[in-house]
Amino acid sequence: MPQRRRPKRGSRAYGPRKRAQSQTPRLDSWPEISGTPKIQGFAGYKAGMTHALIVDNRAKSTTSGLEVQTPVTVVEVPPMKVAAVRFYESSVLGLKTAGEVWAKDLDSLLGKRLSVPKNHDESSFARYDGLDIEDVRILAYTQPKMVTGVPKKVPDLMELRIGGGKIDERIDYAKKILGTEITFGDFISEGAFTDVIAVTKGKGFQGVTKRWGVKLLSHRNSKHRRGIGNLGPKRPGYVRSTVPGSGQMGYHQRTEFNKKIVKIGDTGAEITPKGGFLNYGEVRNTYVLVHGSVPGPTKRLIRFRDATRVPAKASTEALDVTYVSTESKQGA
Repeated sequence: MPQRRRPKRGSRAYGPRKRAQSQTPRLDSWPEISGTPKIQGFAGYKAGMTHALIVDNRAKSTTSGLEVQTPVTVVEVPPMKVAAVRFYESSVLGLKTAGEVWAKDLDSLLGKRLSVPKNHDESSFARYDGLDIEDVRILAYTQPKMVTGVPKKVPDLMELRIGGGKIDERIDYAKKILGTEITFGDFISEGAFTDVIAVTKGKGFQGVTKRWGVKLLSHRNSKHRRGIGNLGPKRPGYVRSTVPGSGQMGYHQRTEFNKKIVKIGDTGAEITPKGGFLNYGEVRNTYVLVHGSVPGPTKRLIRFRDATRVPAKASTEALDVTYVSTESKQGA
């Protein structure tokens, strides 16, 4: 008889599978870029999905030059405001915070997110002139009160890196944008690749069959069918982490690499379906169409970052979008 193979069920590449600490994803790394200084990230709110007709610009594709139907995710990205500039200096343990400079005019609702420094002054950049600054980042916050589909007013605060150019040029750029609004176009252009980071849809406490995808036990089993058949050997005297078990499923922070920016638009009415997006409503601000799906349910905060693993021969030219479906999703 042929050898019977029983591959492991479910990926163990990420663990433990516990709930995310916050709905605002936290980024641990940023790619190095060249060119003039710019922000390397942005954030928006997921509105829903639709489909678009795009002219295939891949030279070796069988549908090259033809219209192809592509699923896209709509993310509403109203302008963000820069609350502070944060400087980092090098230490034996890595980057160390050297200090911050806060803007004067801040949203009053930001005080519900954190304790805003009282004696902040935009002219305090001179304190950091003599320091060996290694990295420059900004603290930016969203403006959910501008979004009709998200039922909250308190901003989401996050750190965004400024990349490109020399350190002095980055500091000058940070001084320029401190206290002002930044747009999605300041971050990226159409056709480029980006990494999408978000917290997935939570599914609560689930059993091993749904959580890990294990096979159902035989109908001859008298105890249960949706359990795990064997918890492991007698030694060692504990259940190993490689054994699928029940527990929390979903609500995990996930990163999807190399998502293509299909389109950036200013008028949300041109892509809003009849009757609005399900559980969201109308898109009234700047929006972005992302190729394929992104993690999380509707209204979830979506973070973007410059792509860290861009394919070597991938085209970053803007796509020719000929049609975006606005058919009602109410009956879907």
